[in-house]
Amino acid sequence: MPKFIKKYSKKVGLPPGSLVHIGEKHSDISKITVVDYSKDHYEEKNVTALEDCRSYLEKNSTTWLRLTGIHDTQLVQSIGSLCNLHQLVLEDILHTNQRPKVEFYKEYVFIVLWLIYYNEDNDSTKYEQLSLVVGKNFVITFEEREHGLFDTIKERIEHSQWREKDLGSDYLAYALVDVIVDNYFLVLESKSNKIEEIEQSFFDDTSAASARSLYKQKANMIFLKKSIWPLREVVSTLLRNDSTIIKESTLPYLRDLNDHTVQIIEIIESIQDLLTSMLNIYQSAVSNKMNTIMKVLTVITTIFVPLTLITGIYGMNFKYMPELEWKYGYLTVLAIMGSIIFGMLVYFKRKKWL
Repeated sequence: MPKFIKKYSKKVGLPPGSLVHIGEKHSDISKITVVDYSKDHYEEKNVTALEDCRSYLEKNSTTWLRLTGIHDTQLVQSIGSLCNLHQLVLEDILHTNQRPKVEFYKEYVFIVLWLIYYNEDNDSTKYEQLSLVVGKNFVITFEEREHGLFDTIKERIEHSQWREKDLGSDYLAYALVDVIVDNYFLVLESKSNKIEEIEQSFFDDTSAASARSLYKQKANMIFLKKSIWPLREVVSTLLRNDSTIIKESTLPYLRDLNDHTVQIIEIIESIQDLLTSMLNIYQSAVSNKMNTIMKVLTVITTIFVPLTLITGIYGMNFKYMPELEWKYGYLTVLAIMGSIIFGMLVYFKRKKWL
């Protein structure tokens, strides 16, 4: 499970706006890709010099600037200077433990989200921060590493009809967030299948290993909820904003996106309730098993109490004790002890204690 808090030691004592990368280095190299399109135009290009991006940003077309590998603080600073981004925005981009949020500036909107990947083979979940800067005619995405999650977006832009291309940068931002939310559904579906497998085998095996598996799933769902829950607030804020960046034509799409986020949160809460119920069942099963063991031990102890009393009395060996020299004394005591055992077992059986 990922850590809730990443290392802050690099930032201690530094002034606000200091650009220090906090988080894992997922990529050895940083790469800039430009996707530029308009009603009748599409261009995709890998950029080696950042100044090459300036001409795209000054055009009337919609430009999608992708930075992959945000560990290069100098490159992030250069992009910030090119697009006049606030220093605190750049700090949040490099500090990869941000809560999903949206902030409005005069010339752009800053959005932070989480990319979530689930590996069914080893039941592991990975989280990465995605930062978006949405301007009037551009979208900049700051991605920790290269992935194929947005490939469908590029294909849609390249081959879509003119209406979708003409909707602008705010619609592109919506499309990117929508893909991320759709991926959440896939992650939750995979997690649900895994939990269903555990549930099917759980009632046959309430061992400590099953409990550890349940606790692991519950911890993962807590982190998943922590990563996704603020998204509803992000989308709601985008719907209520007065920014000129988000046009009225995009609002219906954002309302649909808001419905999806609510549905995702409801699914997470349902899974958490199921896991809590399964853990309660496990604790009840362990408690019942312990009660059964204690009942058996109590029955055994109860049976041996009178037998111990008899053997204790006749173990004192006082000189004038009766029956000590009786020929059938030993057999008689054994018979009495056997009768006591049999009588107590019959009594316990009738009481349904056995």
